[in-house]
Amino acid sequence: MNQPQVIIGLSNPKSPTNVGAVMRAAGCYGATEVRYSGERYDRAVKFHTDTKKASSHIPLRPSDDLLCGVDTPLSVVCIELVEGATPLPEFEHPEHAIYLFGPEDGSLDKHLVERAEHVVYVPTKGCMNLAATVNVLLYDRMAKSDYARGDELIRRSRDTRNRLKLEPVSDPA
Repeated sequence: MNQPQVIIGLSNPKSPTNVGAVMRAAGCYGATEVRYSGERYDRAVKFHTDTKKASSHIPLRPSDDLLCGVDTPLSVVCIELVEGATPLPEFEHPEHAIYLFGPEDGSLDKHLVERAEHVVYVPTKGCMNLAATVNVLLYDRMAKSDYARGDELIRRSRDTRNRLKLEPVSDPA
């Protein structure tokens, strides 16, 4: 594998709005696939909110087993508020990983946590929703990597109506 493989696994997500926002985050931060288990999302998918149409280039797959086909070199990383977990600021992301997230109204199944090489939590005062947690995790991964920077990235990333530029500040002296 040349490019890092980053899979997002969503355990029984209930909100199509959150799944749409997860797809947008996957597109923004370079995830290669999103999987989900359970039936709740399938029942609500008609309200799909993937506003950047990330699902046209990032697979969004239903799965009875989020870890099906996951082998080395993919590291299993659970993101969950679990006692004894590693705080995200202290976590070093593996190059190739599947990140598993619990449902908005529950926890990851114990068998998934037991398969994990790492269990990580986002330190907050209270719990975040699913999409917010995925965004924070993927941002942290990008921020700790050797990512593209600069004006060219800004031009490729911003909305077509945004043409804002900072003008050089002149020295009043």
